[in-house]
Amino acid sequence: MREASAGASGGAESSATESPPQKKGYCWKRLRYCPCPSKDPFYAAYKHADWQLLKQWAEDGLLRLLYLDESGFERISPLTYSYSLRGHQHRIAKPQRRGRRVNALGLWEPNVRFDYGLVVGRFNTQRYLPLLHWQAHKAQQHLQQTGQITVIIQDGASFHRSHETQHHWSRWQEQGLFIFFLPPHSPQMNRIEEEWLHLKRHELSAQLFDDEYDLAIALIEAIDCRAQRRGYAVERFIFSSG
Repeated sequence: MREASAGASGGAESSATESPPQKKGYCWKRLRYCPCPSKDPFYAAYKHADWQLLKQWAEDGLLRLLYLDESGFERISPLTYSYSLRGHQHRIAKPQRRGRRVNALGLWEPNVRFDYGLVVGRFNTQRYLPLLHWQAHKAQQHLQQTGQITVIIQDGASFHRSHETQHHWSRWQEQGLFIFFLPPHSPQMNRIEEEWLHLKRHELSAQLFDDEYDLAIALIEAIDCRAQRRGYAVERFIFSSG
């Protein structure tokens, strides 16, 4: 620990818990991850232009645009900032068993609806396909009612492009469901990332759950509460136990 130089008050000892010294033009802020730079900027620019066009067509009512992504949730929610009494620190005990993550696969139509499914463990082709078949059926109904096709924007995860998945693309297109793949390292183009961020940072922040079941129930309630506050529809896909 380094001592501060003595002043008029006789000097003071710096504390490791104090905020870092202020510098001109700087402030104390949270750091954020940024995506890696694209290895092919021309391809990324091409895909970005297509994405902008899809958004414009969606605003013009020519199609329906959904954003798909997976996100993992743990029994120990990430700790962020919290209000505490001066001189005290808010502490949360860690459980002895870390447990498995609850993963959510969601589809977000901004400010309109949020569809999702939950699993314990990772998503793979066998878990991805039932949810996409569900969406293809909904896309077919939407096409019949409005004449709009549905476009799902998603990243290039391995099970999004597996050989088994590709066998269903033509069938989904017949039902009015099309897939648009994002370029690598472009989470800023996937608007569902905003929803995952709000759920983790605000709805589930600084909470501890006894097991995966309690975590799943809390996540379901958080999604429902956020949908009610923001005024959009929400629907959960129930995976077959068989």
